[in-house]
Amino acid sequence: MGLLKEGINEVIATTRFNAAPMGIIYRNGQMRMALYIGSHTAQNIEKERWIVANIIHDPVMYVTTAFSDLSQDTFVSIDVNDRKMYYLANSEAWIAFDTVIEQRGVESMTVRLASLHEEVLSANVCPVNRGFNSIIDATVHSTRYVISRDPALKKIIDYHIGIVKRCGGTRELEALELLQQYIK
Repeated sequence: MGLLKEGINEVIATTRFNAAPMGIIYRNGQMRMALYIGSHTAQNIEKERWIVANIIHDPVMYVTTAFSDLSQDTFVSIDVNDRKMYYLANSEAWIAFDTVIEQRGVESMTVRLASLHEEVLSANVCPVNRGFNSIIDATVHSTRYVISRDPALKKIIDYHIGIVKRCGGTRELEALELLQQYIK
């Protein structure tokens, strides 16, 4: 597996005409995802048994896919092992996975991933940008905040907003503006 690194890799996961930011946990040579029961992603994985990880360095896409659906023309159909799968048209790279549900609880499930195919579509070099990283963190916390309105989460989000304002570029600031609209 060449595209993912040890730790939690933030990607935009796609299933059948569904996209959502997800963390792929890569530890000791094994890859897994934790999913909330009832999400479109979890429902599609239970039904179809595959997922595609899209590697994208566009902060606006992370915010958009966390809170809304994309149009079907955003998805590109591919055939992987005689199965129709989908990746995002603006992906820099993608990895197709078979999925096996390892554990299913009341609120979440753990899915083991087995890589089937990966493709690099563009060779963009993306240096570390604290603004981009903070958009990812703020988005993760915001998906929980819009449900709970927990003040502790809002404090974490505000911390990351400050970093985005100091360290982000134009696209990170655009993503921040969109994120703030979703969490109002």
